[in-house]
Parts: sequence; C-alpha cells; structure tokens
Amino acid sequence: MREEAGVIIEGRPVLVSVHSNERFFRGDHVLVYRIDRFTLTDRSSRGEIAEIGWFDPRALPDDTHRATRDRLVEIFGDAESATSW
Repeated sequence: MREEAGVIIEGRPVLVSVHSNERFFRGDHVLVYRIDRFTLTDRSSRGEIAEIGWFDPRALPDDTHRATRDRLVEIFGDAESATSW
C-alpha cells in the first residue's frame, strides 16, 4: 500500500470481499480490504496506479468506474457483495 498508494496501514486490514476479474484478466481476482486507521505519505512507485484521489463516497467524480461504485455501495450501503469485479 505504501509503495503504490502512499498509505501506511495502522492496525490490521479486514478482508471485505473477493471478486473475479476474469472478464479482463484470466485468473485474476480483486480482494477488497477495509482499513480503519492509516497515514498518508508519498508513494515510492508510479507503477500500475495512474492516479490517486480521496473522495466522499457519496460525491465521487463522474468518471469513477462502475465496479468501484458497486464496491462502495456494498461496503457503505449494506448491499450484498457481487462475485465479479
């Protein structure tokens, strides 16, 4: 998390859900964790994450990916987790 996103996790992450990303990458899975406490720092890598932003889940940018929106509804809106990303 620190390298790619500049997030230093404090405490233990909690696994929220696992999703198949087979449609885009064969054999790929996305794991979603909840992190209750963290500190932000500079990230040391400019790898696969093109851009990072912090937003209120109720006020996301218009171009936020559908899968990201779905995961946030599952986490904050008590919706059932989907198996596909």
